[in-house]
Amino acid sequence: MAATAGSPRLPAWCGPLWGLLLAVLAAGEAAGEMGPSWAELGWALFSSLGSCQGNSVERKIYIPLNKTAPCVRLLNATHQIGCQSSISGDTGVIHVVEKEEDLNWVLADGPHPPYMILLDGNLFNRKVLMQLKGTSRVSGLAVSIAKPNPPQGFSPGLKCPNDGFGVYSKDYGPQYAHCNTTVWNPLGSGISYEDFDFPVFLLEDANETQVIKQCYQDHNVPRDGSGPEYPLCAMQLFSHMHAVTSTVTCMRRNSIQNTFSINPETVCDPLLDYNVWSTLQPINSSGKVDREKEVIIVATRIDSHSFFWNIAPGAESAVSSFVTHLAAAEALHKASDVHLLQRNVMFTFFQGVRAAASLHPHGMVYDMEKDKFPLLFPLQVALRNGSVLWMHTDPVSWMNESVQTQVRNLLDILSDSSVGANVTLREVGYSQPLPPSSFQRFLRARHIPGVVLTDHQAAFQNRYYQSMYDTPENIRMQYPEGLSPEETLEYVTDTAKSLAEVATVVARALYRLAGGANNTSAIQADPKTVTRMLYGFLIKMNNSWFQSIIKPDLKGILGDVPQHYVAVSSPVNTTYLVQYVLANLTGTVVNLTKEECMNPDKAPNTEKELYDYAWVQGSLEPNSTTRVPYCVRSTVHLTKALSPAFELRQWGSTEYSTWTESRWKEIRARIFLVASKELEIITLVVADVLFSIPRDPGAVAY
Repeated sequence: MAATAGSPRLPAWCGPLWGLLLAVLAAGEAAGEMGPSWAELGWALFSSLGSCQGNSVERKIYIPLNKTAPCVRLLNATHQIGCQSSISGDTGVIHVVEKEEDLNWVLADGPHPPYMILLDGNLFNRKVLMQLKGTSRVSGLAVSIAKPNPPQGFSPGLKCPNDGFGVYSKDYGPQYAHCNTTVWNPLGSGISYEDFDFPVFLLEDANETQVIKQCYQDHNVPRDGSGPEYPLCAMQLFSHMHAVTSTVTCMRRNSIQNTFSINPETVCDPLLDYNVWSTLQPINSSGKVDREKEVIIVATRIDSHSFFWNIAPGAESAVSSFVTHLAAAEALHKASDVHLLQRNVMFTFFQGVRAAASLHPHGMVYDMEKDKFPLLFPLQVALRNGSVLWMHTDPVSWMNESVQTQVRNLLDILSDSSVGANVTLREVGYSQPLPPSSFQRFLRARHIPGVVLTDHQAAFQNRYYQSMYDTPENIRMQYPEGLSPEETLEYVTDTAKSLAEVATVVARALYRLAGGANNTSAIQADPKTVTRMLYGFLIKMNNSWFQSIIKPDLKGILGDVPQHYVAVSSPVNTTYLVQYVLANLTGTVVNLTKEECMNPDKAPNTEKELYDYAWVQGSLEPNSTTRVPYCVRSTVHLTKALSPAFELRQWGSTEYSTWTESRWKEIRARIFLVASKELEIITLVVADVLFSIPRDPGAVAY
């Protein structure tokens, strides 16, 4: 094993001294019980090593794995799910599993348990994981990414997403509850909702995966069916979780700590982010609307999820939908008579279905108990399949004559709006329930007319729902070779053209629903806007367009690899970017100074209760590094997406989402050579004592 390139040079005697220490310990072990002379010599060498540069020596002993993603622990009212290591990390001899037969060595034949498995991504499935879950011969799992994506599909989510928190229950459409009539995610394995008592890490870097395989090939490959001889290549994974049992338990523990401890230690946090919303016509920023004026709500989720922490590209499950939504908002705002429309339109971007439960307590308040209530037009569209989109309605509220009339009007307007477009809209029928969507949360409050627009008639088309494989390739985003980043940003893909067509239909339908009477042919979504958004949200956030439309103090959010995973830090990058993209597409550039823009009270007629103002970076001047900033006025606002269960301290609620995420001390992974089972423990203890000095990550070499 080689030290990291560029690491400080050790004194020439340090390497031999470390080897001598291991030899002394091995000799003592071979002699039986380590006598006083062996112990004294060992500790003398141990003390001498203390003067070596710790981080450099550690790099000679360990190879750190710097590009990994862990499975972490989540908790709800009754359960804990996810993975964790022991408090000191879990260690095992590496065994590579590339076909199911390789598991026999781990589960039965291998003489050196427990094993750390390097698992081929194509074998990362429920059948294999449940075998590993039931044995003490496995100490952990490192999963390589399958390339190309598994052709059979892969979804770690549930077959019935959001089961128990939608509208269908024993009290409302019981025949539709628990996906009795339609299994929405047939490929769902449910492994994201299992509890594993060993660490599971994703290896994101193919080079690091190859390093592990090389170490395995050199030291661990069984020879003629017999076990390999020491030294063996081992792996250690650290992912100990502080929270246990359930949200009820961990939140109670938090409360006790905050009440009685001088230095309280939080063990879990509620999943939290912000919803983004704006309106076609300005309303008070509290979200309260005139009871005499109906509002059409267009709703889309902007978060995604996966088995591994912060690895949620969400190309089909989230991004293509909210990009279509954003493009429709831009197209509608450009209509010449938009200010004359009788009904207002609210564009809402929710942080998942669980965030919709926070709608009422957090500002976006509507009087649904009166005769005047908002029409809902939730949008849940990924990528149209065969130029067909499906219009889903609720079969239970359809039985209400008033609701049926309004839903029929919605369906007719949608169908008419697709005439002349390259998109066909079809009705699903009235015997099938609604797919998982935010609309179901509204229906739990009152019978409200609404339509859910999707690319699937029944089961999801997405074979990689809630997984790390829901990537740009999954929605067929393709670019010619040789394009620069700037050329790629502007290149209009076929995917962008398709989604722009869908956005056009949506915008025209919204115009009609809001009372527009003019010809809608001029309402057209811009494919260039769509292609920029797809590039930014799926390929490279740190691009020239995103740089130009955000505030200067937010430029740090523009990482290279976009992720849409919702955890406990908020707002996440996606939330900020949706906020500023929406402001850019629907807002107005106003002539205010930086000081006036940042403090609207200091300027006349700003109506700050109706508008939000943002001083953004602007584009670069030609052939310069200087930007031209400006002030944007918009109706875009943020609303906290926190489940009411936490405000009401109802941590065991069955009405509201109760998901929390455990805290942890450290997440890391490393491999090393071990001379024997006994020396494995000694090596780990000695090395951790000597080499606890903070270190730079550095490159991996073997």
